[in-house]
Amino acid sequence: MRALWAATLITCAATPVAARDPILSFPVACTLGQDCFIQNYVDVDPSAGAADFSCGALTYDGHQGTDIALTSDMAALAGIDVTPVAPGIVRRLRDGVEDQFFTTTFDHPDEQECGNGVLIDHGGGWESQYCHLRKGSITVDIGQRVGLQTLLGQIGMSGHSEFPHLHVALRKDGQLVDPFNADPLTYCGDTDAKPLWANKVPYRASGFVNAGFSDRIPDFNAVKWGKAHITTVGGDGGAFVFWAQIFGAQADDLMQLVIHGPNGVFIDHEEVLDKTQARAMRAAGRRLTGENTFPGAYHGEATLTRDGVVIDRISATATLTAP
Repeated sequence: MRALWAATLITCAATPVAARDPILSFPVACTLGQDCFIQNYVDVDPSAGAADFSCGALTYDGHQGTDIALTSDMAALAGIDVTPVAPGIVRRLRDGVEDQFFTTTFDHPDEQECGNGVLIDHGGGWESQYCHLRKGSITVDIGQRVGLQTLLGQIGMSGHSEFPHLHVALRKDGQLVDPFNADPLTYCGDTDAKPLWANKVPYRASGFVNAGFSDRIPDFNAVKWGKAHITTVGGDGGAFVFWAQIFGAQADDLMQLVIHGPNGVFIDHEEVLDKTQARAMRAAGRRLTGENTFPGAYHGEATLTRDGVVIDRISATATLTAP
């Protein structure tokens, strides 16, 4: 069943909320900081600039929802379920829009920016919208009453989406509400922010997405797709490289990449990031020679440091075989 609706949400400021605000459940079957993360929050800056509810940079100008991202296209293909943030009735849905996995060129038909999606009416003027669902995964029908455990569909890459994620938007009487701060009278970063989540959803300004080993510096698209990590690298492969991808990279962040092997430290590389980026990847390694090729198990660890404070760490392992 297909019902078209504009995916571009109303751009006016969030509406004042009443005493009976909804209590929201996290809508994705994943663990934040492990197999998913929030790439973008609602843009609360009314000017041409952009700021998330904490005054951070995890948003972009005019963004009107919360983007819960997976670590790779491969992770999305494994099937990650989406459920409602609150009970309600399905009012609109669309399915049949193609996903854009493993591509570098992104396109979508006019008025289908949301891709495959579901719109739920929670009563009292509240509604939630779920975008970029995987083609053929939607399991509900228009008019169906849904609860917190009802499967709506799975995360995909349909519509205007350059990475697998769920874009979820909350509205009251047609106006956008930020679930991390439902009070429009407070400013970003205000300690009086009013979140609507039943359980605290931690804010991560930056962090690692994935990491792995390769026999060369990998193509960034292969990293994003989840196809870059090699568990066994041949000693005659030319090079031995450890890489890591981060989200929310900021200029002057310090990224360290270390590889430990049978003969101790194989490489220890530090690099100061030169610019702020939504996604970034860094890699470090050495060309293999007779003097440095020691077959066995290797452990890579990446550390992200900002203003002297460690933001996140990630590790991966691989086996180096004899030439």
